[in-house]
Amino acid sequence: MNYAAIKRRDIADGPGVRVSLFVSGCTHRCKGCFNEEAQNFSYGEPFTPAVEEALLEDLAPDYVDGLTLLGGEPFEPVNQRALLPFLRRVRERFPQKDVWAYTGYVYEEELLRESRARCEVTDELLSLVDVLVDGEFVEEEKDITLLFRGSANQRLIDLKATRAAGAVVLWQPRD
Repeated sequence: MNYAAIKRRDIADGPGVRVSLFVSGCTHRCKGCFNEEAQNFSYGEPFTPAVEEALLEDLAPDYVDGLTLLGGEPFEPVNQRALLPFLRRVRERFPQKDVWAYTGYVYEEELLRESRARCEVTDELLSLVDVLVDGEFVEEEKDITLLFRGSANQRLIDLKATRAAGAVVLWQPRD
């Protein structure tokens, strides 16, 4: 897997101060994509063990709230397979920090059912994510006032609450 960018201190892609990893590769090709160059699977740099170590160091300070995965598309199967071992390490080392992931796939239609996104690691990868921002970016529904998303069709799904309830539960910011 390649990655397009790393933001070592990000406040736009989830609550608090975050480390954000933008993976390369996306087959959605959303009209108006903010990160069009990252649609190419070959764009950027290889996601090496050294990059993983640097990200773990970036996550270490107490003021960093968590990790955000964006793209490109983290839930392209090739990216899922590369991200899973890394997320295991993140969870082991930083159980108190949250993990957010952005995907153009719809949670219950494409990540939980047979689809081009679903593969042998999807369920475990989802189990390591706290909040999933799902749905393709839709330029006609673009709204810059929305919290942590680009278009009105996208949802902020609290995955732990969703698993417990057996139905989609939307994430709510803490006061």
